[in-house]
Amino acid sequence: MWEQIRSNRLRSVVLVIVLGALLLLLGWFLGKAFVDDGIAGLVIALVVYGFLNLIAYFQGDSILLSIAGARKIKPEDHPRLYNVVEEMKIAAGLGKMPDVYIIDDPAMNAFATGRDINHASVAITSGLLQKLNRDELQGVIGHEISHIKNRDVLLMAMCSVLLGTIVLLAWYASRMMIFGGMGTRSRRSSSRDSGNGAAIIMVLAIVLMILAPLFAQLIYYAISRRREYLADASSALYTRYPEGLASALEKLAQSATPVKAANQATAPMYIVNPFRGKGLNVNNLTSTHPPIQERIRILRAMAGGASFAVYDQAYRQVKNRQSGVISAATATAVGAVGLRPASAEGAVEEPPAEKIARTREVNDLMYRMNDYRTIDCECGTRLKVPSSMQGSAVRCPRCGRTHQT
Repeated sequence: MWEQIRSNRLRSVVLVIVLGALLLLLGWFLGKAFVDDGIAGLVIALVVYGFLNLIAYFQGDSILLSIAGARKIKPEDHPRLYNVVEEMKIAAGLGKMPDVYIIDDPAMNAFATGRDINHASVAITSGLLQKLNRDELQGVIGHEISHIKNRDVLLMAMCSVLLGTIVLLAWYASRMMIFGGMGTRSRRSSSRDSGNGAAIIMVLAIVLMILAPLFAQLIYYAISRRREYLADASSALYTRYPEGLASALEKLAQSATPVKAANQATAPMYIVNPFRGKGLNVNNLTSTHPPIQERIRILRAMAGGASFAVYDQAYRQVKNRQSGVISAATATAVGAVGLRPASAEGAVEEPPAEKIARTREVNDLMYRMNDYRTIDCECGTRLKVPSSMQGSAVRCPRCGRTHQT
């Protein structure tokens, strides 16, 4: 396992270096084009990047959770979810229980964040919690726990900062051009030199300003896509039930509801692409994740047990490739364990009553988190009243009784 993590880290370091070089190149050309000093542009780029990196390291998880609208819950708020997270924490061998967050969003998705194992969090949407049975929920949580175990979450935070810095510099440079910065620079340059060198620098700066954010985003997405395979393999190993994650991904694929709070910088952190409902082709080059159907086929091809070697063999079979996605050392280091049968909740077609009970459980949690009060009417109707209606009269829609809040 550590061999695979080290291999992924090496690839990631190379990609981060490429992102950093792209940032420095953009800073130098913009400095040369706008203030006639490439070194000044480099310094500005590095200062902005350093400042944002410090914020990302120490407060990045809080910022991401806040952007997503995630709210922390306690074990008594949702025992089923807390038990599943604890099970996967033990299976992965984590030393500390991650904090658990709920996002009030009908979309089906989840992500993990945090700078290390001791400062990690798992966040899932209320829509996901409503739709998945226990086996499927285990698969998703196992996937996210593996991102924490494999040290993916800090890398993704750092990469998102690099991408954000590049986009920020390009945005401000475009504003400077609009308000006349480029014209002033051009007039100064033409008075000092032949103008050909300055014109070339200006053209290169404009081209880089346009292309740098696109290249950076493609590199960022490439980092994310490769790590999803290892997270899927790890989830299958932790749960000993690949079908759980495969079934969860199938339900996620059928949902077209986008995550309301997701953006381009945070998209790779989710278990599936959060923009699919907005018309983005999930199989194209700019997708944040591998194709969902491909991930499902690989998981369902794991007939020989739960291990990295079995997952790698299934990957080669589905992708029709000679090379796999798991390193040879990792594949041989962990032996295969037998697949377990489905739990009682996931063994047969789920009764409608259980689905209704799960939906009601999640809805009650969200009402409590949003400070709603519950009034039980004599007719059996349960009324949910927001805190803003304190002291008002509420009429039961079923029997017409009036209740004082």
